[in-house]
Amino acid sequence: MRLPKYAILAATIGLTTPAFAQEVTLRFQHFVSPASANPTYFMQPWADAIAEQSGSRIKVEIYPFMQLGGSATNQYDLIRDGAIDGGWIIPGYQPNRFPEAEALELPFMTTKSAEEASAAAWEFTQDHLLDDFADIHIIAVHMHGPGILHKRGNPVASVADFAGLKLRGPSRTATLLLEDLGASPVGMPVPQFPEAISRGVVDGGVIPWEQSPSLKLDELTDSHTDVAGDRSLYNLYFLWAMNKATYEALPDDLRAVIDANSGLMASRWAGRAHDTGDALGRDIMAASGNTIAEMSEEETAQIMAIGAGVTSRWIMEMDAKGYDGAGLVAAAQLAVEDAAGTAE
Repeated sequence: MRLPKYAILAATIGLTTPAFAQEVTLRFQHFVSPASANPTYFMQPWADAIAEQSGSRIKVEIYPFMQLGGSATNQYDLIRDGAIDGGWIIPGYQPNRFPEAEALELPFMTTKSAEEASAAAWEFTQDHLLDDFADIHIIAVHMHGPGILHKRGNPVASVADFAGLKLRGPSRTATLLLEDLGASPVGMPVPQFPEAISRGVVDGGVIPWEQSPSLKLDELTDSHTDVAGDRSLYNLYFLWAMNKATYEALPDDLRAVIDANSGLMASRWAGRAHDTGDALGRDIMAASGNTIAEMSEEETAQIMAIGAGVTSRWIMEMDAKGYDGAGLVAAAQLAVEDAAGTAE
């Protein structure tokens, strides 16, 4: 049977006309102010790059302050379970769930460059943490810059000054260090910190410079203290990740756009965002008239010795759980050294 000419023409058009471009909207969320460093200098530029490179076929909507629901502490599960498409995770907000990641958060482990520390975090993650996070799709991992002690009243000038202070800590390793320094640590996610300090629940806490302006620490505190040297008092490990099924359901060309903005490059990018925010945050705190202080090399050496004790106990804890604690510490140290060497 011969087909009419119009039928042949229609069939030909159907074979040669490209399918309509698929449009995808991805909803990501985080738990801080959109004006803080990571959302400003990484998350939104990352979303813009995804839109541009996909020809606007992917739109990434970013919601601050956990506007899509849940809390900062259960962000990992929200992403894993598909309640949201992706977002920002601090594994340390769930103590003991991801113990190997704590190696990067041990006292004085990382340099004060967030970009360097983030490159080290990516290397360590690839070698040791992929099984831990196998049920999500990792886009980037990163660390923040130097951990600063912000408090009401005079700055901390010696180890003895920590005695009796109620201080907010972001992670298990940070609270272990604060406790050994003589403080009374209070673990809490960053969104709870401003209210806690305004109500006197804590005297202060540790947090990087970049978060200071968005938390109004220029108004809530009087002094800001760093340790001497090029190593951070503590650090925090972050994931920028998405739901695994959502990622795998994307067509190949759109997955390629996500992949092109993932990995070491994106991890360094996220770290640079914190370095940029740290410089601005420190300037804002200084302009407010607050005291900006640095502990002496002698006092810093004492804190480092106390931090070494925290690390030794952590190794024993990990060994008791069946991990190679010393091996994880050595691997984290090597990744930090590699990242610092690459930056030179």
